[in-house]
Amino acid sequence: MIILGVILLIIGLVTGISVLWTIGVILAVIGVVLWVAGAVGHAVGGRRHYW
Repeated sequence: MIILGVILLIIGLVTGISVLWTIGVILAVIGVVLWVAGAVGHAVGGRRHYW
């Protein structure tokens, strides 16, 4: 999810489409939150770790 967010951020910046940039930011933030939650030991989506 983090990688998809970064890709959308780059595409949004290059093409000037602000909707892609906004979606990219949201996906990247959600990905980082899930990654941190999985790293500290909280179960995310029924899994012990989130990759």
